[in-house]
Amino acid sequence: MAPAAGQARQVPVPEGDAGFRPFFHEWHVNLWPLDSKKSSPFMSSHPPPSIELEFARRYDQEHARVCREPRPAGIGARLAVWRTARLVRHALKEAGEPGLILDVACGAGRYWPVLGEHGNRVILAADPSQDMLNHAQTHHPASLLKRVKTFHSSAFNIGLSANAVDCIICMQLFAHVTRGEDRLALLREFYRVSRDTVILATRIEPLLQIARPASASSGMLPLASKVQLEAEFREAGFEVLDHRDLLPGWAPSRVYVLRKQG
Repeated sequence: MAPAAGQARQVPVPEGDAGFRPFFHEWHVNLWPLDSKKSSPFMSSHPPPSIELEFARRYDQEHARVCREPRPAGIGARLAVWRTARLVRHALKEAGEPGLILDVACGAGRYWPVLGEHGNRVILAADPSQDMLNHAQTHHPASLLKRVKTFHSSAFNIGLSANAVDCIICMQLFAHVTRGEDRLALLREFYRVSRDTVILATRIEPLLQIARPASASSGMLPLASKVQLEAEFREAGFEVLDHRDLLPGWAPSRVYVLRKQG
Protein backbone atom coordinates (compact mmCIF):
# COMPACT_ATOMS: atom_id res chain seq x y z
CA MET A 1 0.00 0.00 0.00
CA ALA A 2 1.32 3.43 -0.93
CA PRO A 3 2.32 5.85 1.85
CA ALA A 4 -0.23 8.47 2.84
CA ALA A 5 -0.24 11.55 0.65
CA GLY A 6 0.37 13.68 3.71
CA GLN A 7 3.88 12.26 3.93
CA ALA A 8 4.89 13.98 0.69
CA ARG A 9 7.34 16.84 1.12
CA GLN A 10 7.29 20.27 -0.48
CA VAL A 11 10.28 21.49 -2.47
CA PRO A 12 10.35 25.04 -3.84
CA VAL A 13 12.10 26.21 -6.98
CA PRO A 14 15.80 26.71 -6.31
CA GLU A 15 17.14 30.25 -6.24
CA GLY A 16 19.56 31.26 -8.95
CA ASP A 17 19.39 32.13 -12.64
CA ALA A 18 15.81 33.22 -13.17
CA GLY A 19 16.03 32.19 -16.80
CA PHE A 20 15.97 28.53 -15.80
CA ARG A 21 13.07 28.78 -13.33
CA PRO A 22 10.56 27.81 -16.07
CA PHE A 23 12.06 24.30 -16.03
CA PHE A 24 10.27 23.90 -12.68
CA HIS A 25 7.00 25.49 -13.78
CA GLU A 26 6.64 24.55 -17.44
CA TRP A 27 4.39 21.54 -16.79
CA HIS A 28 2.37 23.13 -14.02
CA VAL A 29 0.30 25.63 -16.03
CA ASN A 30 -3.38 25.04 -16.64
CA LEU A 31 -4.63 25.40 -20.19
CA TRP A 32 -8.39 25.73 -19.74
CA PRO A 33 -10.92 28.14 -18.18
CA LEU A 34 -13.64 26.97 -15.86
CA ASP A 35 -17.20 26.26 -16.84
CA SER A 36 -18.93 25.16 -20.02
CA LYS A 37 -22.54 24.28 -20.83
CA LYS A 38 -21.88 22.96 -24.32
CA SER A 39 -22.23 19.26 -24.95
CA SER A 40 -20.52 16.64 -27.10
CA PRO A 41 -21.44 13.15 -28.29
CA PHE A 42 -18.65 11.85 -26.04
CA MET A 43 -19.51 13.98 -23.02
CA SER A 44 -19.27 12.29 -19.63
CA SER A 45 -22.48 12.09 -17.62
CA HIS A 46 -20.62 13.28 -14.52
CA PRO A 47 -19.37 16.84 -13.94
CA PRO A 48 -15.62 17.39 -13.44
CA PRO A 49 -14.54 16.69 -9.85
CA SER A 50 -13.61 19.64 -7.70
CA ILE A 51 -9.91 18.87 -8.09
CA GLU A 52 -10.17 19.53 -11.84
CA LEU A 53 -12.11 22.74 -11.31
CA GLU A 54 -9.59 23.96 -8.75
CA PHE A 55 -6.79 23.18 -11.19
CA ALA A 56 -8.65 25.22 -13.79
CA ARG A 57 -9.27 28.14 -11.44
CA ARG A 58 -5.60 28.39 -10.47
CA TYR A 59 -4.10 28.28 -13.95
CA ASP A 60 -6.50 29.79 -16.49
CA GLN A 61 -4.98 33.26 -16.09
CA GLU A 62 -1.54 31.85 -16.85
CA HIS A 63 -2.78 30.47 -20.15
CA ALA A 64 -4.17 33.86 -21.08
CA ARG A 65 -0.74 35.37 -20.37
CA VAL A 66 1.05 32.74 -22.44
CA CYS A 67 -1.32 33.32 -25.35
CA ARG A 68 -0.20 36.94 -25.52
CA GLU A 69 3.45 35.95 -25.90
CA PRO A 70 4.61 35.16 -29.45
CA ARG A 71 7.26 32.76 -28.10
CA PRO A 72 8.33 31.46 -24.67
CA ALA A 73 10.10 34.19 -22.71
CA GLY A 74 13.70 33.46 -21.78
CA ILE A 75 16.13 30.70 -22.60
CA GLY A 76 14.87 28.56 -19.72
CA ALA A 77 11.32 28.44 -21.04
CA ARG A 78 12.49 27.69 -24.59
CA LEU A 79 14.74 24.89 -23.36
CA ALA A 80 11.89 23.47 -21.29
CA VAL A 81 9.60 23.37 -24.35
CA TRP A 82 12.34 21.67 -26.40
CA ARG A 83 13.20 19.17 -23.67
CA THR A 84 9.55 18.33 -22.99
CA ALA A 85 8.92 17.60 -26.67
CA ARG A 86 11.89 15.21 -26.66
CA LEU A 87 10.54 13.44 -23.58
CA VAL A 88 7.13 12.98 -25.21
CA ARG A 89 8.70 11.61 -28.40
CA HIS A 90 10.78 9.17 -26.38
CA ALA A 91 7.75 8.09 -24.33
CA LEU A 92 5.72 7.44 -27.49
CA LYS A 93 8.55 5.31 -28.86
CA GLU A 94 8.72 3.31 -25.62
CA ALA A 95 4.94 2.86 -25.79
CA GLY A 96 5.29 1.29 -29.25
CA GLU A 97 4.23 4.33 -31.31
CA PRO A 98 0.50 3.88 -30.54
CA GLY A 99 -1.86 4.49 -33.43
CA LEU A 100 -4.88 5.63 -31.40
CA ILE A 101 -4.05 7.91 -28.48
CA LEU A 102 -6.13 9.87 -25.99
CA ASP A 103 -4.80 13.16 -24.65
CA VAL A 104 -6.48 13.57 -21.24
CA ALA A 105 -6.94 17.08 -19.80
CA CYS A 106 -5.51 18.33 -23.08
CA GLY A 107 -6.18 22.05 -22.58
CA ALA A 108 -5.20 23.95 -25.72
CA GLY A 109 -3.46 20.92 -27.21
CA ARG A 110 0.09 21.82 -26.27
CA TYR A 111 1.32 18.33 -27.23
CA TRP A 112 -0.77 17.74 -30.35
CA PRO A 113 2.03 18.79 -32.75
CA VAL A 114 4.32 16.13 -31.24
CA LEU A 115 1.56 13.51 -31.17
CA GLY A 116 0.81 14.34 -34.80
CA GLU A 117 4.37 13.72 -35.99
CA HIS A 118 3.41 10.08 -36.56
CA GLY A 119 1.49 10.32 -39.83
CA ASN A 120 -0.93 7.44 -39.17
CA ARG A 121 -1.77 8.37 -35.59
CA VAL A 122 -5.36 9.25 -34.65
CA ILE A 123 -5.64 11.64 -31.71
CA LEU A 124 -8.58 11.86 -29.32
CA ALA A 125 -8.46 14.76 -26.88
CA ALA A 126 -10.61 15.27 -23.79
CA ASP A 127 -10.92 18.23 -21.45
CA PRO A 128 -13.44 19.25 -18.77
CA SER A 129 -13.90 22.65 -20.45
CA GLN A 130 -15.62 22.89 -23.82
CA ASP A 131 -14.54 26.53 -23.97
CA MET A 132 -10.88 25.49 -23.91
CA LEU A 133 -11.49 22.78 -26.50
CA ASN A 134 -12.99 25.49 -28.71
CA HIS A 135 -10.03 27.76 -27.97
CA ALA A 136 -7.61 24.98 -28.96
CA GLN A 137 -8.93 25.26 -32.51
CA THR A 138 -7.19 28.63 -32.78
CA HIS A 139 -3.77 27.25 -31.78
CA HIS A 140 -3.13 24.70 -34.51
CA PRO A 141 -3.19 24.40 -38.31
CA ALA A 142 -6.14 22.80 -40.05
CA SER A 143 -3.95 19.94 -41.26
CA LEU A 144 -3.39 18.88 -37.63
CA LEU A 145 -6.88 19.66 -36.36
CA LYS A 146 -8.51 17.35 -38.89
CA ARG A 147 -6.71 14.46 -37.17
CA VAL A 148 -7.85 15.43 -33.66
CA LYS A 149 -11.29 14.52 -32.31
CA THR A 150 -12.07 16.50 -29.17
CA PHE A 151 -14.73 15.78 -26.60
CA HIS A 152 -15.82 17.22 -23.27
CA SER A 153 -15.07 14.84 -20.41
CA SER A 154 -13.70 14.61 -16.91
CA ALA A 155 -10.41 12.75 -16.58
CA PHE A 156 -11.93 10.85 -13.64
CA ASN A 157 -14.83 9.52 -15.70
CA ILE A 158 -13.79 9.44 -19.34
CA GLY A 159 -16.66 9.17 -21.81
CA LEU A 160 -15.21 6.16 -23.65
CA SER A 161 -15.68 2.41 -23.36
CA ALA A 162 -13.17 0.00 -21.84
CA ASN A 163 -9.98 -0.58 -23.86
CA ALA A 164 -11.03 2.15 -26.27
CA VAL A 165 -7.54 3.49 -27.13
CA ASP A 166 -4.03 2.13 -27.47
CA CYS A 167 -2.50 4.73 -25.16
CA ILE A 168 -3.48 7.57 -22.83
CA ILE A 169 -1.23 10.58 -22.34
CA CYS A 170 -1.74 12.98 -19.41
CA MET A 171 0.92 15.66 -19.30
CA GLN A 172 -0.61 18.26 -16.98
CA LEU A 173 -3.40 17.27 -14.59
CA PHE A 174 -1.81 14.22 -12.95
CA ALA A 175 1.20 16.24 -11.77
CA HIS A 176 -1.15 18.51 -9.80
CA VAL A 177 -3.05 15.73 -8.02
CA THR A 178 -1.49 15.64 -4.55
CA ARG A 179 -3.59 13.01 -2.73
CA GLY A 180 -2.78 9.37 -3.27
CA GLU A 181 -6.44 8.31 -3.37
CA ASP A 182 -7.15 10.84 -6.12
CA ARG A 183 -4.17 9.68 -8.16
CA LEU A 184 -5.37 6.09 -7.79
CA ALA A 185 -8.83 7.10 -9.02
CA LEU A 186 -7.23 8.61 -12.15
CA LEU A 187 -4.96 5.63 -12.67
CA ARG A 188 -7.84 3.16 -12.41
CA GLU A 189 -9.85 5.13 -14.97
CA PHE A 190 -6.82 5.19 -17.28
CA TYR A 191 -6.47 1.42 -16.79
CA ARG A 192 -10.10 0.98 -17.83
CA VAL A 193 -9.89 3.08 -21.01
CA SER A 194 -6.39 2.26 -22.28
CA ARG A 195 -5.81 -1.04 -24.02
CA ASP A 196 -2.07 -1.03 -23.43
CA THR A 197 -0.06 1.97 -22.19
CA VAL A 198 -0.25 5.26 -20.29
CA ILE A 199 2.17 8.21 -20.46
CA LEU A 200 2.18 10.48 -17.40
CA ALA A 201 3.99 13.64 -16.41
CA THR A 202 4.59 13.59 -12.66
CA ARG A 203 6.30 15.62 -9.97
CA ILE A 204 8.57 13.67 -7.64
CA GLU A 205 11.19 14.53 -5.06
CA PRO A 206 14.43 15.21 -6.96
CA LEU A 207 17.55 13.24 -6.14
CA LEU A 208 19.57 16.36 -5.34
CA GLN A 209 18.01 18.29 -2.46
CA ILE A 210 19.44 21.72 -3.27
CA ALA A 211 16.40 23.80 -2.42
CA ARG A 212 15.45 25.45 0.84
CA PRO A 213 12.47 23.90 2.69
CA ALA A 214 9.13 25.32 1.62
CA SER A 215 7.14 27.29 4.15
CA ALA A 216 3.55 26.37 4.93
CA SER A 217 2.38 29.55 3.21
CA SER A 218 4.51 29.10 0.07
CA GLY A 219 1.67 27.61 -1.96
CA MET A 220 3.97 24.99 -3.47
CA LEU A 221 2.40 21.65 -4.37
CA PRO A 222 3.70 18.71 -2.32
CA LEU A 223 5.99 16.31 -4.15
CA ALA A 224 5.42 12.57 -3.98
CA SER A 225 8.29 10.16 -3.56
CA LYS A 226 9.31 7.76 -6.33
CA VAL A 227 8.48 4.84 -4.03
CA GLN A 228 5.01 6.21 -3.31
CA LEU A 229 4.11 6.87 -6.94
CA GLU A 230 5.38 3.56 -8.24
CA ALA A 231 3.49 1.71 -5.51
CA GLU A 232 0.32 3.46 -6.72
CA PHE A 233 1.07 2.45 -10.30
CA ARG A 234 1.32 -1.20 -9.23
CA GLU A 235 -1.84 -0.98 -7.13
CA ALA A 236 -3.74 0.33 -10.15
CA GLY A 237 -2.46 -2.56 -12.27
CA PHE A 238 0.47 -1.01 -14.15
CA GLU A 239 4.14 -1.82 -14.55
CA VAL A 240 6.76 0.85 -15.28
CA LEU A 241 8.22 0.51 -18.77
CA ASP A 242 10.40 3.61 -18.67
CA HIS A 243 10.86 7.02 -17.14
CA ARG A 244 12.83 10.13 -18.03
CA ASP A 245 13.43 13.32 -16.02
CA LEU A 246 13.19 16.87 -17.31
CA LEU A 247 16.51 17.67 -15.60
CA PRO A 248 17.89 14.40 -14.19
CA GLY A 249 18.51 14.58 -10.44
CA TRP A 250 17.50 18.21 -10.19
CA ALA A 251 14.02 19.15 -11.47
CA PRO A 252 10.97 17.40 -9.96
CA SER A 253 9.31 16.75 -13.36
CA ARG A 254 9.41 13.17 -14.67
CA VAL A 255 7.60 11.38 -17.52
CA TYR A 256 6.60 7.76 -16.89
CA VAL A 257 5.55 5.17 -19.46
CA LEU A 258 3.28 2.53 -17.90
CA ARG A 259 1.88 -0.72 -19.29
CA LYS A 260 -1.19 -2.59 -18.13
CA GLN A 261 -0.58 -5.89 -16.37
CA GLY A 262 -2.83 -8.89 -16.50
